[in-house]
Order: sequence, then C-alpha cells, then structure tokens
Amino acid sequence: MMTTRFLRPAALAPIALLAGCISFGGETPDNLLTLTPTASAPVGAGGSANAGTALVLSEFEAPAALDVTRVPVQIDPTKLAYLQEATWVEKPARLLRRLIAETIRTRSGRVVIDGDDPGVLAENRLTGTLRQFGYDVPSSSVVLVFDAVKPGEGSAIETRRFEARIPGIAADRESVGPALNRAANDVAVQIADWVG
Repeated sequence: MMTTRFLRPAALAPIALLAGCISFGGETPDNLLTLTPTASAPVGAGGSANAGTALVLSEFEAPAALDVTRVPVQIDPTKLAYLQEATWVEKPARLLRRLIAETIRTRSGRVVIDGDDPGVLAENRLTGTLRQFGYDVPSSSVVLVFDAVKPGEGSAIETRRFEARIPGIAADRESVGPALNRAANDVAVQIADWVG
C-alpha cells in the first residue's frame, strides 16, 4: 500500500527563506564595452626572445573607483557617479593592459608576455597605475591618465605619466565607449614608443 506524506508548514519555512536569498545576478546588459586595438599582430605571427629582451606586462593597479566594470563620471572635483547602462566586459585596468601589450607587440615586433604569472623570467617589466579612465562633465571629455613604471639603465627605475583627452563627447554610452577606446589606443601608442 502506498502512503503519501506531506511536509508540515514548519518544515517548509526554511526552504521558503532560502529561496529569498538565492540570486542569479541582476539583469544582463544588452551589450558590454571593451577595448580593441587599432592594429593587431597577424595570425601566425610570433617570435622568440631571451630574458633580457622579452617584456612582461605585470598587473596594473587602479583606485577603487576604477576597479569596477562601470564607467566613472567626474561631476566635479569631489563628486563621482557612474555612466548609466555602460558596463565593461571586465575591469578596465586588465583591458588596458591587453591593449598595450598588443600595441607594443604590433609596433615593435618585440616578444610581449601579458599575464599574471610571476614565474616568467623576463628582466624587463612594465607595470603602472590607471589613475583616470572615464568621463569628465566640466570639460565634456573622456580622460585617461596612466602612470607607467619600467626598468631603466642598471638598477634605475623610470616612470612616466601618459594622458589622453578627447573633448566634445556626449555623456552617453554610445559616445563615451568609442571615445575611451580611442583614448586607450592613443596612450598605448605613446607607451609603445616609450618602451621601444
């Protein structure tokens, strides 16, 4: 004989509470922003280098306001917001690092290792901090500021600040995204020329 068992209401309460805690994420944006290089190495391109000539791009730092996948909007010197409906595919410091690596590789033919592996034995490393990467309301422009660090002669260390500003940009995703991509490519070319 089959018996049917029913759960008591008290037994269902924890299940109901748990269901309210589970979230599968917010609404997915229609599209995401990314950075694309103006020039890429052709398929099959490669090279070899020794520890003295290869270049490793170590992880870039970023302040908390930029260490997110949103596009910051500087309203005034003390107020910051984020551009509505504008989301990066991943954090901008990582996107910029890949763009710079590809630009150096394309412009110089140099072996560039882009990754977080500290075990790579290359002597030349490029790192830095992404200081600004967003929209500036007072000037209606996108701004990118990056402080780069690389080895100099002997035991010296060289630093340089790179900047790109593109004025006359409307404060919307369709305008800001492509403008930031242009600014990133401009800075990547400057850095590639500096690195050599």
